[in-house]
Amino acid sequence: MYTKLCRTLARVCMWLGIFGLVAVICAVSWQVFGRYVMNNTPTWAESLALLLVLYVTMFGVAVGVRDAGHIGLESFLVLAPDWLRLKMEYLIHFLVLIFGATMAWNCASLAESVWDYRLPTLWISEGWKYVPAAISGVLIVMFSIEHIIALAQGREVEPAWS
Repeated sequence: MYTKLCRTLARVCMWLGIFGLVAVICAVSWQVFGRYVMNNTPTWAESLALLLVLYVTMFGVAVGVRDAGHIGLESFLVLAPDWLRLKMEYLIHFLVLIFGATMAWNCASLAESVWDYRLPTLWISEGWKYVPAAISGVLIVMFSIEHIIALAQGREVEPAWS
């Protein structure tokens, strides 16, 4: 049940990433069109593209953690004896979990602290710049827990698109 929830969340993040990339392309294209064809640069396009890149990147990072695409110490794991390898895998997932929790907490705190400020070109709260990292941190925690459960059950987490 938990694995199904995590897989669904990872797929949603991947779809949001795809839509976000399309939106980034549209915003940048509109900015280029406005600058070079209409001779009137839309000031909001660059800010929107930068904000969307944050969302795409953070959701992609979370999915990368779930699909074990993050930077790992594979060479040490391969060289380690079996009894140590399992302990090292638990440690790696636990450290990633701690990182995700710290990221979620601090980015949520940062978003709250700047929520009253506005991005001048988009007229939205500056806190929206930190929301994707907070969400990503929560997802990283969830996906790390999924990996720890899978290790305890002697299985691997299947990628979101399998």
